[in-house]
Amino acid sequence: MKTTLSVIKADIGSIGGHICPSRQLLDSVRNHIEENAGDLIIDHYLSFTGDDIAILMTHTHGPGHDEIHRLAWDAFLAGTETARRQGLYGAGQDLLKESFSGNVKGMGPAVAELEFEERPNEPFLFFAADKTDPGAYNLPLYLAFADPMNTPGLILAPGMSRGFRFVVMDVGHTEGDRVIELNTPEDLYDLAALLRDPERYVIESVWSRDTGEQAVAASTSRLHNIAGKYTGKDDPVMLVRAQKMFPATGEILAPYAIGHFVAGGMRGSHQMPLMPVGLNSGISYFDGPPVVSCAAFAMHEGRLTEAVDAFAHPFWDEVRNRVAGKAMEMRRQGFVGAAMLPMSELEYTGIMEKLEALQPRFTVRG
Repeated sequence: MKTTLSVIKADIGSIGGHICPSRQLLDSVRNHIEENAGDLIIDHYLSFTGDDIAILMTHTHGPGHDEIHRLAWDAFLAGTETARRQGLYGAGQDLLKESFSGNVKGMGPAVAELEFEERPNEPFLFFAADKTDPGAYNLPLYLAFADPMNTPGLILAPGMSRGFRFVVMDVGHTEGDRVIELNTPEDLYDLAALLRDPERYVIESVWSRDTGEQAVAASTSRLHNIAGKYTGKDDPVMLVRAQKMFPATGEILAPYAIGHFVAGGMRGSHQMPLMPVGLNSGISYFDGPPVVSCAAFAMHEGRLTEAVDAFAHPFWDEVRNRVAGKAMEMRRQGFVGAAMLPMSELEYTGIMEKLEALQPRFTVRG
């Protein structure tokens, strides 16, 4: 029997601007799932990261199943009504379509799904990020699945030594899913050439070349591509299977100690370091910094253990202190140069209108 992991996440309202959802909002989403799931799902887990609520579900219906996606969509609609009654900021913000069309992909919420035959031991990690976009996972995945300096399993474990297949999506192509498949280690430099531009090229999935099994599923939706204007950052989710023919949990987590700079922060328009935070953490400094949480699970026959907070260890306190320092240093640069995103990423905001209005005032000296 194959088991499917589906995680669907959306920002449907938060307290004090972009800090976190209210308890009533979380309860309304949770109650809808528990009252309406019936036998559709095996198990579920609800959490928030920043102002985004994520619903993780286990079932046997495969990725993209209409009823699974509808259950999450309707739960978010129920939560949106609660958010409106409470006057929460951005009620229903990520629900960009009027009616459900059979699948939430392309409707606003972030989606990541994995289907596989369970191993006797099935450890996996659920990552959720806020105030950033899907490219935030590019560097950690590259290091975890392709760099032996980070992942000694690539030279120590016989199966892993065969490498991995990366599926990379061109998220700037809006007419359809434009993807490329690259094998490591042979295509390592080609992969690096693409991933250096995380606003354009995003890792969608990673597959073992030894067994053919999928190791990673990451959301790739860009909200401004769907809405035609800036509506908030994309706040991606990701599922990663660990151990045996995949990198160890520690190898997957290690890259997040870098606190690498990603798109996000205030009004989604800045470069800020990615901070690993505890489960159910809110947002604070400069509408950020961009944050990522990680819940670790074991699973048997679709039943989840309790979630373990992968970033709760004291080691990550030192990382958070260093990331906070990097964030403040970058913010000292204000709006100038590398502190903000390039103009191509600001095209749906007021700054483009301002620049256009200034053009007639330029003169060319003779």
